[in-house]
Amino acid sequence: MQTLFIGGIKSGKSRNAEEYILKHSLCKPIYLATNEVFDEGMTQRVQAHKEQRKNNFITIEEPLKLFSTIKKQDTHVLVECVSMWINNMLFHKRSEKEILEHIEQINALHVDIVWVINDVSCSVVSENKLVRDFVDINGRVSQLLASTCEKVFSTVAGISLQIK
Repeated sequence: MQTLFIGGIKSGKSRNAEEYILKHSLCKPIYLATNEVFDEGMTQRVQAHKEQRKNNFITIEEPLKLFSTIKKQDTHVLVECVSMWINNMLFHKRSEKEILEHIEQINALHVDIVWVINDVSCSVVSENKLVRDFVDINGRVSQLLASTCEKVFSTVAGISLQIK
């Protein structure tokens, strides 16, 4: 079964997704961290997430190869965060087609996955082409994941409401 948690930055979606997967997994789940650390601010964010999840997960750090990483797992997987993965893919010059195909390959695995993605759709249209591309692709990936997930939760102010 696949589940999606979507919400703004610092909405509480990660914490709620972690609680959800821990409740539904029979053994220690995988925490697939997609973040690439480029500066001190990101280092602090990563550290905060590590402290939040404590020792409740088996952590795998993989910024690009989600499919090959997930394919090897035999337990529930929490992908945190799809938006950072999209950012990484664009940074490494991957196309939107490659990004969408990668997600579709993962969906074909029939693995228990909890996805976390940022809702970046409530902002102005940027003058920066890369930002516009990121927002558009993130939105299309969100739609693809929501269409294939059995459950979708929208998170605002630490509260996740099931919308599907």
